[in-house]
Amino acid sequence: MSSLFPEPAAKKPEKILIAHVDGGARGNPGPAGFGVVLEDERGQKVDALSGFLGHQTNNVAEYSGLLAALDYAQKHGFKALKVVADSELLVKQIRGEYKVKSPNLLDLYSRARVMIRTLDWFRIEHTLRGGNKEADALANEAMDRGMGRSPQQAKSGLAGDPENRRREDPASEARQYEKQPTEVNGIVKDGVVQFLGTKLPEGTFVKIRAK
Repeated sequence: MSSLFPEPAAKKPEKILIAHVDGGARGNPGPAGFGVVLEDERGQKVDALSGFLGHQTNNVAEYSGLLAALDYAQKHGFKALKVVADSELLVKQIRGEYKVKSPNLLDLYSRARVMIRTLDWFRIEHTLRGGNKEADALANEAMDRGMGRSPQQAKSGLAGDPENRRREDPASEARQYEKQPTEVNGIVKDGVVQFLGTKLPEGTFVKIRAK
């Protein structure tokens, strides 16, 4: 996507800021936070960022981590930035491999585009979740702070419980926005609509028409 990324330099810049970014939400949507670990080109830690985002989705949290890294690079005079993220959806949308159709992400995506274009050099790479452990921990700490959890509760394992911090696999994340069903079947039982054979993503808006 040549219109988004800065023109590649003749060689890799000597001074690069490396940002490991992560974000998550407990409930998706739910209490959300992001974490960013910043390193220099030698892998030495430069800084760390985190923030609580209130009630948001995983994907909004992931984009918030990216924007925090871009903002840090701008404010500290870095013109070359490499981002490492474990959200395949985020990486492929920024690369232009996936379209951004979610209204909740379009504004964040547009802001990221503008900030990326101010850089002389930019790369974004995907890693497995194990390669982003410190950023993941910072995101969870931000969620703990926002939810008023004590350090004892966090250490007990509640903060990192996969059921509390729902993280979809990349394929499911993409399908959530690109391939949602337009029609599903259901029945009313005890005054509650029960869908048949289809599991809709959290937060999906539906209209009911009786037949």
